[in-house]
Amino acid sequence: MNKVVREHYPAAKLPKELREGIDPGATVTITVEMEAHPEKILSLEEMFALRRDVFASPREIDEYVNAMRDEWGR
Repeated sequence: MNKVVREHYPAAKLPKELREGIDPGATVTITVEMEAHPEKILSLEEMFALRRDVFASPREIDEYVNAMRDEWGR
Protein backbone atom coordinates (compact mmCIF):
# COMPACT_ATOMS: atom_id res chain seq x y z
CA MET A 1 0.00 0.00 0.00
CA ASN A 2 1.35 3.41 -0.94
CA LYS A 3 1.41 6.01 1.81
CA VAL A 4 2.69 9.60 1.82
CA VAL A 5 3.06 11.60 5.04
CA ARG A 6 3.84 15.34 5.16
CA GLU A 7 4.40 16.89 8.57
CA HIS A 8 4.33 20.62 9.35
CA TYR A 9 2.46 21.41 6.13
CA PRO A 10 0.96 24.94 6.01
CA ALA A 11 -2.82 24.67 6.34
CA ALA A 12 -3.19 27.70 4.05
CA LYS A 13 -1.80 25.59 1.16
CA LEU A 14 -4.49 22.90 1.53
CA PRO A 15 -7.28 22.79 -1.06
CA LYS A 16 -10.34 24.74 0.00
CA GLU A 17 -12.43 21.63 0.78
CA LEU A 18 -9.70 20.38 3.15
CA ARG A 19 -9.08 23.73 4.86
CA GLU A 20 -12.64 23.96 6.19
CA GLY A 21 -12.57 24.38 9.98
CA ILE A 22 -8.76 24.67 10.16
CA ASP A 23 -6.92 27.85 11.12
CA PRO A 24 -5.06 28.99 7.94
CA GLY A 25 -2.05 29.94 10.08
CA ALA A 26 -1.72 26.43 11.53
CA THR A 27 0.50 23.63 10.33
CA VAL A 28 -0.93 20.18 9.78
CA THR A 29 0.19 16.63 9.18
CA ILE A 30 -1.17 15.16 5.97
CA THR A 31 -1.38 11.43 5.44
CA VAL A 32 -2.42 10.16 2.03
CA GLU A 33 -2.98 6.43 1.55
CA MET A 34 -4.00 4.68 -1.61
CA GLU A 35 -7.17 2.73 -1.01
CA ALA A 36 -6.91 -0.96 -1.64
CA HIS A 37 -9.81 -2.44 -3.49
CA PRO A 38 -10.72 -5.53 -1.52
CA GLU A 39 -10.76 -8.64 -3.62
CA LYS A 40 -13.53 -11.09 -3.04
CA ILE A 41 -12.18 -14.20 -1.40
CA LEU A 42 -13.97 -17.26 -2.69
CA SER A 43 -14.84 -20.29 -0.63
CA LEU A 44 -13.92 -23.72 -2.00
CA GLU A 45 -17.55 -24.30 -2.89
CA GLU A 46 -17.61 -21.08 -4.92
CA MET A 47 -14.39 -22.01 -6.70
CA PHE A 48 -15.72 -25.45 -7.57
CA ALA A 49 -19.02 -23.93 -8.74
CA LEU A 50 -17.10 -21.75 -11.18
CA ARG A 51 -15.55 -24.85 -12.74
CA ARG A 52 -18.66 -27.01 -13.00
CA ASP A 53 -19.10 -26.23 -16.69
CA VAL A 54 -15.83 -27.98 -17.59
CA PHE A 55 -17.23 -31.48 -17.04
CA ALA A 56 -20.89 -32.30 -17.43
CA SER A 57 -20.83 -35.70 -15.74
CA PRO A 58 -18.74 -38.04 -13.59
CA ARG A 59 -18.25 -40.20 -16.71
CA GLU A 60 -16.57 -37.28 -18.50
CA ILE A 61 -14.29 -36.75 -15.53
CA ASP A 62 -13.28 -40.43 -15.57
CA GLU A 63 -12.63 -40.28 -19.32
CA TYR A 64 -10.48 -37.17 -18.90
CA VAL A 65 -8.44 -38.66 -16.03
CA ASN A 66 -7.95 -41.94 -17.92
CA ALA A 67 -6.80 -40.03 -21.03
CA MET A 68 -4.31 -38.07 -18.93
CA ARG A 69 -2.99 -41.29 -17.36
CA ASP A 70 -2.58 -42.83 -20.80
CA GLU A 71 -0.70 -39.75 -21.99
CA TRP A 72 1.60 -39.75 -18.95
CA GLY A 73 2.29 -43.46 -19.35
CA ARG A 74 3.78 -42.98 -22.82
